[in-house]
Amino acid sequence: MSDAIDKTRLLRLFSSQNIHISEAQAEQFENYAGLLVEWNQKINLTAITEPQEIEEKHFLDSCLPFADIDIPEFASVVDVGTGAGFPGIPLKIIRPDIGLTLVDSLQKRITFLETVCAQLGVMAKTIHGRAEVLGRSDMRESFDIATARAVARLSVLCEYCLPFVKVGGVFVALKGRDCAEEIRLAYTAIKTMGGEILKTVEYSLPSGDGRTAVIIKKVKPTPPAYPRTKAKMEKKPL
Repeated sequence: MSDAIDKTRLLRLFSSQNIHISEAQAEQFENYAGLLVEWNQKINLTAITEPQEIEEKHFLDSCLPFADIDIPEFASVVDVGTGAGFPGIPLKIIRPDIGLTLVDSLQKRITFLETVCAQLGVMAKTIHGRAEVLGRSDMRESFDIATARAVARLSVLCEYCLPFVKVGGVFVALKGRDCAEEIRLAYTAIKTMGGEILKTVEYSLPSGDGRTAVIIKKVKPTPPAYPRTKAKMEKKPL
């Protein structure tokens, strides 16, 4: 479909990180990249448009942190503030068994995501809405895994995301390098939302960029008062 990425190079890149994908999956990534570059000319989806950067900083970076997480077969996963579909769609490509829900507050991005899923043959539910509203809907405490990448600081992310997670499930927050202080400052929010830190996984992309996956287990239900409105979160952060 597109010359946006090199399929052979992508296969080698994933294999170098012990993630083995098929030719068919590589073709899905290739088509995804083509749509990303094409739609990015119409709506703001990403600042990363160079082929090798798409392969590494979007596709590999969406999958690599989940290599250290035991994702049950047919797990229900919600990607909160998914934007252009990261990390949710790449994760679904390599783990087609999961049930994926993509949440974003901008309808233009939802339209893009629906187009991607249709053209890639990826089964996913797309929902247009704000996380703090949906976290009080019938989506509350209905997912095995919630994840988010580059959306907000961790204390705020916890209030957005942990309400979606079932007790016993996990929230996987994808952050950059050197986030120890951010994690420390999120302790109250994590505890208030019914979570506790299970582990943090530090890893690097082949280019050397550092990343941290913060894995938070849901150990008790989120109190009914949460999530609060965005205005209240900003006025009185946890």
